[in-house]
Amino acid sequence: MAGTSLTGLIRAASGKRVVCVGDVMLDRFVYGSVTRISPEAPVPIMRRAREAAMPGGAGNVARNLASLGMSASLLGVVGDDAEGRELAELLGNIEGIEADLIAMRGRSTTLKTRFVAGGQQLLRVDAEDTGAIDSMSETELIASITDEAPNAAVIILSDYAKGAVTDGVIAAALKAGAENGVPVIADPKGRDFARYGAVDLLKPNASELAIALGLPVESDHEIEKALTAAQSVLPAKSVVVTRAAKGMSFAREGEAPQHRSGQAREVYDVSGAGDTSIAALALGLAGGGSLSDAVSLAIAASGIAVGKAGTATVSAAELETALLLGLRNGGVSYLSLDAAKAQVEAWRDTGLTVGFTNGCFDILHPGHLRVLEEAKSRCGRLVVGLNSDASVSRLKGPSRPVNNADSRARVLSGLTAVDAVVVFEEDTPLDLIEALQPDLLVKGGDYSIDTIVGADIVQARGGSVHIVPLVDGQSTTAAIERAQSK
Repeated sequence: MAGTSLTGLIRAASGKRVVCVGDVMLDRFVYGSVTRISPEAPVPIMRRAREAAMPGGAGNVARNLASLGMSASLLGVVGDDAEGRELAELLGNIEGIEADLIAMRGRSTTLKTRFVAGGQQLLRVDAEDTGAIDSMSETELIASITDEAPNAAVIILSDYAKGAVTDGVIAAALKAGAENGVPVIADPKGRDFARYGAVDLLKPNASELAIALGLPVESDHEIEKALTAAQSVLPAKSVVVTRAAKGMSFAREGEAPQHRSGQAREVYDVSGAGDTSIAALALGLAGGGSLSDAVSLAIAASGIAVGKAGTATVSAAELETALLLGLRNGGVSYLSLDAAKAQVEAWRDTGLTVGFTNGCFDILHPGHLRVLEEAKSRCGRLVVGLNSDASVSRLKGPSRPVNNADSRARVLSGLTAVDAVVVFEEDTPLDLIEALQPDLLVKGGDYSIDTIVGADIVQARGGSVHIVPLVDGQSTTAAIERAQSK
């Protein structure tokens, strides 16, 4: 399915309810800096700067479901402790999540504390109970599944082997799914994948599949053999294997395995990427898509998640933008304003500065390249505002543009200096600059800063404005005149 159709699935799934059952945990991140080694032992000393806490495990799946525009019903068990209460409070503050957490006496809430310096994890400390939940908690959890299933589009079993996803809970989810026509997805743990029964979709990662089957899974051929073996020994109706940078491979009951390649991304943090992928798989199914469609959404979503710090979530707008950007070479050469705004926000979330320049770029010449390359050298990502055909005609005359907007956008999109192109209809980019709020504004020509459109907007938010001098003899008008004189 084309990217534009995949975005239709995102919209179709908006507001759909997904029941997420599993191991809920608290993720705590301690950020700081390391400048020396301890004199007591050969270990780094980290100076603490700040802390952040967020729901992890099944809680992070629910966060991603809500961020992707769905309604999450989160069912799980925590301890009757401070961490459990903190987790409940965090979840209660997230729009789109209804959390029904059972506080079990004598049990500790799973807490994972990560120490991070310079963008790198130095250490993770886990405090947890991994035994099965007691019979009273299991009975309550099963009752909640039964109550929630009739209103659900998908049921997710998020198993982190912390005790909440018992055989009884799995059986209850499968029964509720069958009775209500709701697909059940399981994110498995352990060696016994058969315990998840006839789930509609089983989603292990490659190493988990290798452990469960005792087979190698490095190459595509090995994955195909492993998936074929899984089909013969497991009751699951389909299996999707996440393979990090290699993408995902999947097989439906009775069908040959297929592969979907991943998208090249700068990996910042893999914490919670699996939670994002299972939420996106649920999104695809809730929107009425095929397994192949759901896998395509999951690859795009997890690619965004690994570019963010911490246990990250992905929004519906970010996912739509990623799908459109992924289609550039297949025909999409520029972004809508909404998609551009979402992309700018996503870049900022990863600490990137966003630059902006604009123009007609009718016939690209060295003067244009100088502006674009200098602009990109001053920012992390560069957005180019491109005058529409009607706008160019008003500014340059009825004989212009020589090249239409799509052609001009395609050329710009192929340049390494350009990260996004947005076409605007107005004579000036004022509204576009107001909407995108760039950190840097770059203009080529003989200007003073106070005459540059949008300079005041950028400077008001603490950004900077830079002017690139013209290259003598280089202009579109001069190029046209030289061509006509020959």
